[in-house]
Amino acid sequence: MFHREAGIYKTSYAADMALYPLPVARWAVAGFAVLFLGVLPLAVHEYYLTIVNLISIAIVGALGLNILVGYTGQISIGHAAFMSVGAYTAANLAVRLDLPFWITLPAGGLMAAAIGTLVGIPSLRIKGLYLAIATLAAQLIIEWTINHVEWISGGVQASIEVPRPELFGYVIKSQTQLYFFLMFFVVLAIIATQNLIRSRIGRAFIAIRDQDIAAEIIGINIFRYKLYAFAISSFYAGVTGVLYTYFLGIANYEQFQIVVSIDYLAMIIIGGLGSILGSIFGAIFVTLLPIVLRLVMEDFGSLIFSEADLRNIIPNLRLIVFGALIIFFLIVEPEGLNRLWRNIRSYFRVWPFSY
Repeated sequence: MFHREAGIYKTSYAADMALYPLPVARWAVAGFAVLFLGVLPLAVHEYYLTIVNLISIAIVGALGLNILVGYTGQISIGHAAFMSVGAYTAANLAVRLDLPFWITLPAGGLMAAAIGTLVGIPSLRIKGLYLAIATLAAQLIIEWTINHVEWISGGVQASIEVPRPELFGYVIKSQTQLYFFLMFFVVLAIIATQNLIRSRIGRAFIAIRDQDIAAEIIGINIFRYKLYAFAISSFYAGVTGVLYTYFLGIANYEQFQIVVSIDYLAMIIIGGLGSILGSIFGAIFVTLLPIVLRLVMEDFGSLIFSEADLRNIIPNLRLIVFGALIIFFLIVEPEGLNRLWRNIRSYFRVWPFSY
């Protein structure tokens, strides 16, 4: 039998509020820390490390969107627009003022939070599909503004080349170095989200999601906390855009189009709304899916399709599979991959007994 909660008693408030109160949870976290910080970057080929780095960036963005959509119940289709705000803010500060990443990164997040707060103002009066359309309008407006205002985007092709980040005079440029750089922010984002959801603000978010009228009756300022949710989510998005820019070495509006917003929505729906672990599962799944589909079609697609057809099918197949998976999870398992994991965990908690 696995180690259970039975026999674990809390004798202080600090022990009750610990992030990982059970010994088995602390052991698991320690094991994952050794795996991801000690074994993985040294044992994995650089190509696969690049994929892990993309997943790391996606986790930060998915956590931010899940705070808004999963925990607060406010639909957004403009997540990529806030990523672009952070990316271009950091790019301009790094190129024009030669500022280091530890200034440009929070600056990009704060600028995205300010824009996100403005976009969140209509959430007091509208909700559901109407709010989704409002955030879609913000996506299109921000995308057009960045693409056409030269002093923001640099003019031709709206691209700004960004130098690699430096730490104590040491340039972070290899995939292994970027891995540790990105992993720091992933761990920070996960811990920050865990603490946020357990705080008074996080409980207010959940109350608004479950029943906003009841939340207002018990004294929660709905408008203020909705703006908090938009600001925090946009801050995560802005940081994600900055990390993506430093990872690629360039800020370009094509990296933050509406398709990217749909990708992040797919991450939290497939992974599980209102779940930190679901955000991680969704980021891994959605990032790996097109890579796996491409490899499968390249190896076995020639048995069915011609080479010319494969070039047209592979990009569209990703969109088809995304749509099918979103419909599947909404119908069969609305709580996503996180729910499947919880079912497995619950089974082993009582194994070998049937109850």
